Amino acid sequence: MDTIFALATARGKSGVAVIRISGPLALEAAGRLGGCSLPKRGMTLRRLHDEVGDLLDEGLILTFSAPASFTGEDVAELQVHGSLAGVAGVLSALGKIDGLRLADPGEFTRRALENGKLDLAQVEGLADLIDAETEAQRKQAQSLLAGALGRLAEGWRADLIRAAALIEAVIDFADEEVPTDVTPEVTALLDRVERELKTQTAGVQMAERIREGFEVAIIGAPNAGKSTLLNALAGREAAITSEHAGTTRDVIEVRMDLAGLPVTLLDTAGLRQTRDMVEGMGIALARRRAEAADLRVFLADEGEDLDVPFQPGDIRARPKADRREVKTHAVSGLTGEGLDWLVSEIGAILSDRTASAGLATRERHRAAMERALTSLSSARGVLEDGPDMYDIAAEDLRQAIRALESLVGRIDVENLLDEIFASFCLGK
Repeated sequence: MDTIFALATARGKSGVAVIRISGPLALEAAGRLGGCSLPKRGMTLRRLHDEVGDLLDEGLILTFSAPASFTGEDVAELQVHGSLAGVAGVLSALGKIDGLRLADPGEFTRRALENGKLDLAQVEGLADLIDAETEAQRKQAQSLLAGALGRLAEGWRADLIRAAALIEAVIDFADEEVPTDVTPEVTALLDRVERELKTQTAGVQMAERIREGFEVAIIGAPNAGKSTLLNALAGREAAITSEHAGTTRDVIEVRMDLAGLPVTLLDTAGLRQTRDMVEGMGIALARRRAEAADLRVFLADEGEDLDVPFQPGDIRARPKADRREVKTHAVSGLTGEGLDWLVSEIGAILSDRTASAGLATRERHRAAMERALTSLSSARGVLEDGPDMYDIAAEDLRQAIRALESLVGRIDVENLLDEIFASFCLGK
């Protein structure tokens, strides 16, 4: 396998830049720049020189011998000063060493997968961790990266292998008297796996919302203060505000961290009857986006009809608190009154919903678990027909096992790898 190298930290000026090298020539290449032989595992401060002996920089060289490294190969990391010219010089020097080449996007992580250091779910967790913007996303990604889903899938797989072995034992000894009825144990194993699979499958949608973000639509009549409220929540002038009705005609989106959750606030056109064709298009779009949002904030008084269904969990906030004597559940983007209450209310509702989130976070995970559930349901039905049908039940269990193996990348995922790793940076 080639020895690869790349800048692992973000491009641009910084105090320290990390250049990663992985492969059979990693330690030799780092030693050549440092002018010394390096220990298989350790850290040393060296001056780095290029092929003609010119000084490149002074930095730390960290070494990790296979398999005790991120990729499972020999790895060296150069920690140098983060100047653009200095980093470029070190990368150029590495590129001139025979047997070394610049890494492809995600190639370090791909090697970790191929060498058994990570399973596919952990790779996806690492990608999510790199992209995490909020505390909830960080925690979810860390759980996936730590292998929680993989451990769960391995437990299911072990139970199904045990169940299949019991069934196949009956098949193998069909002409002999089997001393024990295996049906109760097999049924108990299938019950446990099926129950846990259903729980995780049900939690995928909410886990995806944590990963991708929630949409919260602010809706109300024209001049209710929706755009002013959006600007106050965003802390900037994201939307144009005016005393003239119908100023907002498109949906304005602002992404923010709210109570540790990723939330996109939607400022929509004021809902009313209008003869203005362009405003009417904006109102129709506002209704569609509001109905599709995860949560709606109705900026309206009690009894005010906005022609959008008020769904369980939605919030009604009375507009223009600065003009009211009674401030309860009223907000004003102009003065900031009631904003703390509104933010707290949105955060509490969304946080309560995320309690149902499972360890599986992607549609791919859900599809694999659904395939496993379908096979288990088929196996259960065949088992009820008696030992004469056990060979079919055993095959159904093998199909369920294969579905779980695809969940963590053991089989049937080659077509996914290029797409997954294309989203990684060069140094990962």
